[in-house]
Amino acid sequence: MDRLTEMEIFTRVVELGGFTEAAKRLGLSKSAVSKHVASLETRLGARLLTRTTRRVSPTEIGLAYFDKARDVLSAAHEADAMAAAMQDAPTGELKISAPLSFGLRHVAPAVSGFLCRYPAVSARLQLDDRRVELVAEGYDLAIRIGDLPDSTLIARKLAETDLILVASPAYLARRGTPETLDDLSDHDLLHYTNNASGPVWRLRAANGEERPVRIGGRLSVNNGDALAAAAAEGLGVVLGPHFIVSHLLASGALVEVLPRHQPPPIGIYAVYPAGRFPQPKLRVFVDYLAETLKGKGPRW
Repeated sequence: MDRLTEMEIFTRVVELGGFTEAAKRLGLSKSAVSKHVASLETRLGARLLTRTTRRVSPTEIGLAYFDKARDVLSAAHEADAMAAAMQDAPTGELKISAPLSFGLRHVAPAVSGFLCRYPAVSARLQLDDRRVELVAEGYDLAIRIGDLPDSTLIARKLAETDLILVASPAYLARRGTPETLDDLSDHDLLHYTNNASGPVWRLRAANGEERPVRIGGRLSVNNGDALAAAAAEGLGVVLGPHFIVSHLLASGALVEVLPRHQPPPIGIYAVYPAGRFPQPKLRVFVDYLAETLKGKGPRW
């Protein structure tokens, strides 16, 4: 007889406390269930169950075998699920959260391309700089930029981007160009309110070590494009990701300051709830998004 079938029938007998109930749940006759268990005991050369008129219970050997058999059956089911997930076509709704600026530039176009390729998938894309609670709010996936807090979420790095200190030429002409990190204390530093470290920039000191710089300015905003626009209007210095400020640098509306003190590049990640085998719609979309961002360096 099939070894896994014997294991499965035996574990159901133990879990349900008898042959009759196990037979009902498995859709087999009571005699067939008894025959499988007897075959298993014969093959192992051990008595696994103690039978009374009211109940069936495992022997000491049977209980130890039951624990191992459950692990084996669980691994077998997971292998089946993995194989099925790898060949199933993506279907269903995909609920995605992404930061507004990055989402508009890169996630939204990727979602459109993905939906064209997979007509059985629909998507709900939420563009918001707020960090959503994926499980509690029912999201399949979120795009996160910067340091990731410890969590049970799975994270896949998609790309990275530089953080650059910038200001407008008019602002620097009026207030002076900072030459050292200490000079920043005399400037208006515009604050991105969703910064994980709060009102602090972590910049690179002359010796290469990280140095915190407290932000003090007249404007705090929860969106990077709004801060970059304010800096271009001459309101102060901004630490912004290259994908946001690049067009303003190219046009001359902003210029880079203290380039030797910028922090290391920050990562751009896809995060999703933990699970050994994510649904095809999620797995294939993350692969698709990674491919669209493939090869992008920190300045893009």
